[in-house]
Amino acid sequence: MIALLQRVSSARVDVAGETVGAIGAGLLVLFCAEPDDTQALCERMLDKILKLRIFGDEQGRMNRSVQDVGGGLLLVSQFTLAADTRHGNRPGFTAAAPPEKGRALFDHFVSLARMRHPQVATGRFGTEMQVHLVNDGPVTIPLRLGA
Repeated sequence: MIALLQRVSSARVDVAGETVGAIGAGLLVLFCAEPDDTQALCERMLDKILKLRIFGDEQGRMNRSVQDVGGGLLLVSQFTLAADTRHGNRPGFTAAAPPEKGRALFDHFVSLARMRHPQVATGRFGTEMQVHLVNDGPVTIPLRLGA
């Protein structure tokens, strides 16, 4: 399972010109399921994201989590995080979970997030989206957990 976290001042996802998800300050989380991923791994990934201390404290040090600062989560499925670029110039995506499994794991991840965090917005799985963000810092953190 792969997640790319971006600390943002604000972020939104548009589909066909309509905003479907938006947050103020918080984390934009690009999420990619891989073939061997499980629901239990979703729980581990969410726990890591919610507790990761990447927000500044009073001294400007990264000592606070998204929970500590009351930030939002914008969750966006992005299978291209599993791109294989080792050969040639066209990426391969066979390392991403098949669409049915990817959707099931993303939906589970979103459900868990909504149970554990008060402010959660999402994109739409499997659709063409435009993601708008104001990266804060910039702070971008890649996370990868294996089954």
